[in-house]
Amino acid sequence: MKDYIVRATAANAQIRAFAASTTELVEEARTRHNTSPVATAALGRLLTAGAMMGSMMKNPTDVLTLQVQCGGPIGGMTVTADSKGEVKGYVHNPDVMLPPKNGKLDVGGALGPGFLNVIKDMGLKEPYSGQTILQTGEIAEDLTYYFATSEQVPSSVGLGVLMEKDNTVRCAGGFIVQVMPFIEEEVLSKLEENIKNIQSVTAMLDNGHTPEEMLNHVLEGLDVEITDTLPAKFDCNCSKERIEKAIISVGKKEIQEMIDDGKDIEVKCHFCNTAYTFSVDELKELLKKSR
Repeated sequence: MKDYIVRATAANAQIRAFAASTTELVEEARTRHNTSPVATAALGRLLTAGAMMGSMMKNPTDVLTLQVQCGGPIGGMTVTADSKGEVKGYVHNPDVMLPPKNGKLDVGGALGPGFLNVIKDMGLKEPYSGQTILQTGEIAEDLTYYFATSEQVPSSVGLGVLMEKDNTVRCAGGFIVQVMPFIEEEVLSKLEENIKNIQSVTAMLDNGHTPEEMLNHVLEGLDVEITDTLPAKFDCNCSKERIEKAIISVGKKEIQEMIDDGKDIEVKCHFCNTAYTFSVDELKELLKKSR
C-alpha cells in the first residue's frame, strides 16, 4: 500500500478527521538515518503527525515544523512538513538503545522530560509558534495535549510504528480527530466511546486497515464522509546550491581554514543525510563569494 493521507468529516461536519499510512516514508527515514528501533518508532510517529498536520494547512508555501527538545537519550527530534503531504525529519541521536517497556519500544523513555514546539510559517511577518511540556513522551498524547492547550481544539491523536524482527518498518500510520465547538453532546459521547474501544493504531495497521478503514472504526456510527486523499512521502529539498549558501554564511575565516587544511570537505544534510563533497578549488570559489 502506497503512503497517503485521507481527510474526512463526520456527524454533519461536527468532527474533522485525518488518517495516514506512512510505512514507506518511515522506512525511508530509517534507511537514510540508520536509526535504532526506538529512534525509528519515535521519529516515525513524529513524521506521521507532521504529514497529517501539514495537510491541514492551506497554501502550497506553508511550512510546519514539529520540534522536540528533551532530556532523554534521543536528544531531540525535528520534522518539517508542507501542505502537499511531503515530510522530512531527523533525530539527534539515531543510535539510542533502550530495553523494551511492557513489551513495547520505550519511546517515552527515549525522550524523557522536555518540550514540544509547533511552528507554522504561513508567509506572514511572524510564524505562529506554540509550545507545550511533553506529557508522556509517547508523542500522540503530547500532540493531543498540544491541540487542547495551544490551539483550543479538543482532539484525539493516534500514532503507531511497528517494527519487523530485522528492524525494518513493518507498518506505520495514524489518525487525528478534532471536534468543532458546536458539537452535540451525544455525538461527543459516541466519539469518546469509540476511541475507548478501538484497537491500537499498530494493531489496526497490522491487520491491513487502510486510513479510510481506521477512520471508519474511530468514527463508527457518525456518518463519515471522506473529502479527499493525497499522497504522502519523505521528501527533502536540499541541494548542493543550498549547502553552498550555508558554507558561505559561516564566514571568510572558517572557509579559509578549510582551504588551508588542503582536503575535500563533506557536508551532510541534517534532514535526509545526503552527503555533499566540496573540493579545495570549490571552497576557493565560495571564499570569493563570501563577505
